[in-house]
Amino acid sequence: MTTPAYTIHEMISAKSIAARIEELAREIQAEFADTRKLVVVGLLRGSFIFIADLVRELDLPVEVDFLEASSYGNAMESSREVRILKDLRAPIEGRDVLVVEDIVDTGHTLTHVMGLLRARDPARLRSIALLDKPSRREAPIKADWIGFDIPDEFVVGYGIDYAQRNRNLPFIGRVELL
Repeated sequence: MTTPAYTIHEMISAKSIAARIEELAREIQAEFADTRKLVVVGLLRGSFIFIADLVRELDLPVEVDFLEASSYGNAMESSREVRILKDLRAPIEGRDVLVVEDIVDTGHTLTHVMGLLRARDPARLRSIALLDKPSRREAPIKADWIGFDIPDEFVVGYGIDYAQRNRNLPFIGRVELL
C-alpha cells in the first residue's frame, strides 16, 4: 500500500513545545518531590522525543524504561485493538511511575496501558500526554498532565509519524491529504 500525497502545516512550534515542557516538568517535580526514584515509562514509538526532552527538564532521580503499544500500524485511524509489542524491563511494584504518551486520541491505548501497569502495584501511577484530542475520546480517560489540546486533526512531528515518516520534525504539524 502506498502512502497518499500530503502536505504538512505547522500547528505547534518547537519553541512552544519547549516552553510547555518546562512548565510540565515543574508540575511533575512538585508531585514527585518526595520520590526516591521516578520510573518514567515512554510509550514507543511516538513519545521518544518528548520523553527525552521531559526527563532532561526534571530535577529528580529518574529511571527510563519503554513499553511499546500499538493501535495504529501505518493507518491514520486507530484500530482500537491495543497490542503490547515490548514490555518493561524491570518490575514497578512499589515504585513511582510516570507514563509518557505522545497523543491521547480515542483513549484506548492509554486506558489499556494504565490498567496493565496499575495491576503491577506501583506506589503512584501518573500519566502525561504531549497532545490530547478530547473530541475523539471513546475510553473514559484523561492524562494527569497534558501539553496541548488539539482539534480532530491528524498530526505528525516531534516523534509522531504518518506511515513511519515525519517523526524528525521539530514541531507538531497538521497533515493535509492532497
